[in-house]
Amino acid sequence: MDALEIQFPYKRVVVTGGAGFLGRFVVEGLQKYPGVQVTVPRSSEYDLVKEANVKRLLVDADPDLVIHLAAVVGGIGHNQKNPGRFFYDNLMMGTHLIEQSRLHGVKKFVAIGTVCAYPKFTPTPFKEDDIWNGYPEETNAPYGLAKKMMLVQSQSYREQYGFNSIFLLPANLYGPGDNFDLETSHVIPALIRKCVDARMYGAEFIEAWGSGQVSREFLYVEDCAEGILRATALYDGSDPVNLGSGNEVVIKDLVQTIARLTGFNGEIRWRSDKPDGQPRRQLDTSRAFEKFGFRAHTSLEEGLKRTIDWFEQSQTQTAALHQQ
Repeated sequence: MDALEIQFPYKRVVVTGGAGFLGRFVVEGLQKYPGVQVTVPRSSEYDLVKEANVKRLLVDADPDLVIHLAAVVGGIGHNQKNPGRFFYDNLMMGTHLIEQSRLHGVKKFVAIGTVCAYPKFTPTPFKEDDIWNGYPEETNAPYGLAKKMMLVQSQSYREQYGFNSIFLLPANLYGPGDNFDLETSHVIPALIRKCVDARMYGAEFIEAWGSGQVSREFLYVEDCAEGILRATALYDGSDPVNLGSGNEVVIKDLVQTIARLTGFNGEIRWRSDKPDGQPRRQLDTSRAFEKFGFRAHTSLEEGLKRTIDWFEQSQTQTAALHQQ
């Protein structure tokens, strides 16, 4: 995004999770604005699950804006193994950060939620007003509910204290720099890793989780960062706002596309004993356009090509380092 396109009204910014996948792009976008100072707290120095560390961070950085991206998160399998940790850590981080930001006099708080917060059976496309109309899909409900509590806190603090905080709901993200660890990664990086490895090592097949019949919506990470920065600068409302592409893809079609783009020509074996997760995901993105002029502009095909190129280059660089 062109830094000069919109006026950015904040000067001292804390970005939790700013060294992570999405955070790096948000920080890069912030640094294009003249005079903006960005603090990225590292977990080794500030464990944000603990209130005392949140207080210390705010004293040290003295921000007028906090963008909260940090999360303890993973794919379906990782969610199933860590429901308690995912609930507690995410809930405590959000609760402490919003409360201490209010007490410190932070001018604005940007809370990043998750599409996992929506009910398991939500009419598509998901409209923000439907977010309370049912319980989330079971495999990631603890994570989704912990994040959704920031919406409750945000709205109640605005009502009682006049605290300016907003709540954004991104679709599933992907792009260069994603997590490609098969134990903890989400669907796109996991499939890219499997297909590239299978092609390189001559494997005859890869395994994909579930039935392949469910759908997902994916948002390219740079588009998401742009949406967050536009909302930060231009939106001060209490209503939650979706950030997405507005397009859904059936997982079976996604796998075939990734296989084609990676050059893997083998068999795809579906693990029907593994969970599918939520049946469908597609967001209504009209509110984001109406409130702060955001539309995603990277197609899934183009975003996948860039992500695959990045992964293959990183694999080549890693192999070269090991040979030295």
